[in-house]
Amino acid sequence: MGCLGNLLWFIFGGCISGLSWLLAGCLWCITVVGIPVGIQCFKFASVSFFPFGKEIVYGGGAVSLIVNIIWLIVSGIPLALEHAGIGCLLCITIVGIPFGLQQFKLAKLALMPFGATVVS
Repeated sequence: MGCLGNLLWFIFGGCISGLSWLLAGCLWCITVVGIPVGIQCFKFASVSFFPFGKEIVYGGGAVSLIVNIIWLIVSGIPLALEHAGIGCLLCITIVGIPFGLQQFKLAKLALMPFGATVVS
């Protein structure tokens, strides 16, 4: 399911999701202070392009909480709304439910990306 799911995912919504993470990363990398945030966005863009077969483990400490709050205000809410909206559209059909669940997983990631790690 991993290879076929990732291929179908990329065609039916993964490309848009990954490009939005890349855009957020490029915008964060404009400033020197935002470069670590932009690098994290680039890491999660690869997950957004091909999410099947990957799990996200959340953790972190006080620093990741502070950065998550700043992220949520600046970029997190629009990305999470995009993923949630596409996920709702995909869940209309039975065939689209696995893809919608992946979008909801990415919506949670968009709300709190710092302190999260990707496990294959």
